Formats: sequence, C-alpha cells, structure tokens
Amino acid sequence: MADQANVQKASGSGFSGWAERYFGLAEQGTNVRTEFIAGLTTFLTMVYIVFVNPAILGKTGMDTGAVFVATCVAAAVSTMVMALYANYPIALAPGMGINAFFAFTVVLTYKYTWQQALAAVFCSGVIFFLISVFRIRQYVIESIPHNLKLAVAAGVGLFLGIIALEEAKVVVAQPATLVTLGDLRHWEPVLMLLGFVLIAALNHRRVMGGTLIGIIVVTLIGLPLGLTHYTGVVSMPPSIAPTLFKLDFSRVAEGTFLIVVFSILFIDVFDNAGTLIGVTHRTGLMKDGKLARMKEALISDSFAAMFGSLIGTSTTTSYIESAAGVSAGGRTGLTAVFVAIFFLLALFFSPLAGMIPAYATSAALFYVACVMVRGLAEIDWDDITEYGPAVVAAVTMPLTYSIATGIGLGFITYALLKILTGKIREASPAVIVLAVIFAAKFAVTG
Repeated sequence: MADQANVQKASGSGFSGWAERYFGLAEQGTNVRTEFIAGLTTFLTMVYIVFVNPAILGKTGMDTGAVFVATCVAAAVSTMVMALYANYPIALAPGMGINAFFAFTVVLTYKYTWQQALAAVFCSGVIFFLISVFRIRQYVIESIPHNLKLAVAAGVGLFLGIIALEEAKVVVAQPATLVTLGDLRHWEPVLMLLGFVLIAALNHRRVMGGTLIGIIVVTLIGLPLGLTHYTGVVSMPPSIAPTLFKLDFSRVAEGTFLIVVFSILFIDVFDNAGTLIGVTHRTGLMKDGKLARMKEALISDSFAAMFGSLIGTSTTTSYIESAAGVSAGGRTGLTAVFVAIFFLLALFFSPLAGMIPAYATSAALFYVACVMVRGLAEIDWDDITEYGPAVVAAVTMPLTYSIATGIGLGFITYALLKILTGKIREASPAVIVLAVIFAAKFAVTG
C-alpha cells in the first residue's frame, strides 16, 4: 500500500509528476532527488572536458572561446537527446582520444584544415547513424578481434599520455634519442606531475569532482608563480560564430579522407559500445546480455557526433564517467537531464576555462591516459597471434603520433600472423578487408 501511495504521489502534477511519468522513476526504484545527485556526480567527474577540449583543439588554430561554447552546447544538447529519446542515465561530450586524433593526426599530421577535419567527423556520424539504424554495427563489432579492440583503447591512452607529458615539458625532443626528460627545475613539469598525483589520489578515494579539483588546485598554485593569469570567473559566453557551420568537404574524394572517417568511426563505435555495456549493466537495462533501447541509445550517440561537428567540436560521444552517476543511484534519463542543465550553466564560466594553464590540463589528460591503458591487462597474453598485433597497435600510436597508423598496423599484423600460422579462420573477412585497405593506404600515401 505504501509503495502504491508513493507512486500515486510521484505521478501527480508539476516537474516531479512529469518526471515520474516520462522516465518511470518508481519502476526503476529511484526518485527526483536521487537522479539530481547522480546527475551532479556525473557532471563533476566529466566537466574537465570544458577545460581540456579547447586546449587540445586550439592546437589546430580553432578559436578556443568558440570551442569552449561548442563543447558545452554539444554536451548539453546531446546528453538531453540521450535522456529524452533513449531514457539512459548516460552523459555525452566531446570524447577524449578522438579530440587528440582530430588535432594531432588529422590536422597536424595529415595537414587537413580544422574545417576539413570537422567534415570528416560529420561523415563518420552519418555512417554511425546508418549502421545503427540498419543494425550493421553489431556485425562490425563482432567481426573485430577482442584483443585489437582492447589495444586500440590502450593505444589511445598511451597517445594521450605522451601528448600530456610533451605539453607540460616533462619530456622534450632530443635528436639522438627522439625524446628525453625535460628540465624538472622548472615549475610546469613539476606542477603537472603534482596535479596528476592529486587527481589520481582524489579519484581513488572517490572524491566527487576529483579531476576538476586537481585541475583547479594546481592552477591556483601557479598564480603566485606567474604561470596562471587571473581573468575572472563568470561572464557571458564567448561567440560560437568562429566554428559554427564551418565544415569543409573539399577533400571528401581523397583516399586519406576515407581513412580519417573510418578511424574516427572505429574509435567512436567501440568506445561507445564499451561505455554502454560498462555503465548500463548496473541499471537493469541489460537483460540476457542485451540492452533495452539499444537502438535509441546508438542513434542518440550518432546524432551527437553529427551535431558536435556542425557547431565546431570533435566527435561527441558517451562518457564512461557516467558510471559515477549510476553508482550514486542514477537509473533513468532524468540523471542525464540534470547533467545537460549543468553543462548549460557551465557556459558562463569561460574566463575560468581560459585561465587554466597547459600543465593543469595535461595532468588531467595523463590521468585519463592511465585509465585507458588498463585495457592491456585484459589482452590474451598466451597467444602471440593475438597479443603481438595488439602490442603493435598500442605502441605505434604514440610513437608514430597517429592513432590511425596504429590501428592500421595492428590490423595488417593480425591478418598476416593468422595467415602465416595457419589460423586464418580466426581472422574474419572484415579484418582481412580492413588489413588490405590499410596496406593499400600505406603503399600509396606512406
């Protein structure tokens, strides 16, 4: 009787009544207050992206103020779509790893303009949408070897790690050895390492917003040292005009464009799959190994990629940090609604984002790198035909400064090893085709 009374009360008028009816709060054993706390928890664990993303994409020549706004808007709108369409407690924002690929591989290595790179992001979103609607995605995911999936995630982590160390001058260029230790008598590398330790410790202790706290602490330490320059905390958002609808499709017919689009799609598809499975298994959405409303969740994610590129940011995708909100009790899309609202409020803190120094964002970047590299532990280390290609993929990403190159070399190595060891049946047709495509790409463009 008491449970029935609570349901009737929750399904009354006002916001609480609407939320109960739309999201099915009582059915999921939650309420508005719990969903609010879960949303705040998720937001605080991932808000670092509004500081880090402009710093990374700014390397391409993009206006950092516009990228800040695009990051907040893309996160807010995409998360709201996930909330209202899929009813998932999952938040979205421009993805770490993909933004590094966008900046350091597509723009700085392949010499694309950032406008052309945004066009590639949009195209990958369109393809993601189509394979989600027509259920091709499941076949593609099942065709890629599990160990290569793990290696890609770990390799992206290693790539982020070397970027973070380089940005903070912990490692510097050296002609004889390529890289060497930077001068630790300077404050930037010291504060970066201090920030990393602080962020890792706070997250280990499950302090809400630990990554954000670490960034702010080392930023404040830099004030008296002249490394941080105070420009205010709150103001009206900068203009998004410098990046809004600036896509350039002039290179769409080139072979490298296809490689770029596929690489972005590959990273997004498997990152998204891992996030959905990892976060939702605790919510009751997964039954008999299948996710409820999976199609709606995938379409929401593909919409995010397309929408983010249109307003001026790299691929927007589901965030594994959503698990923090689920751990706090979030069970429905209402959690994501609150996350979206918080990202809209973050628009008014652009001065704070602008004063965050590179060494502070590098500390967060290095922490994210450590989290991503954990996938190496799950690789099958008993079969050289499995772990060999995985190591090739993971190691060559940072050493060639290209995620796409690492993926390509991993596929080529995997296919060749399976053929030469008589295990070709273990290599799916999709793997063989991808290996041939990457081999052709390297033969033509190097």
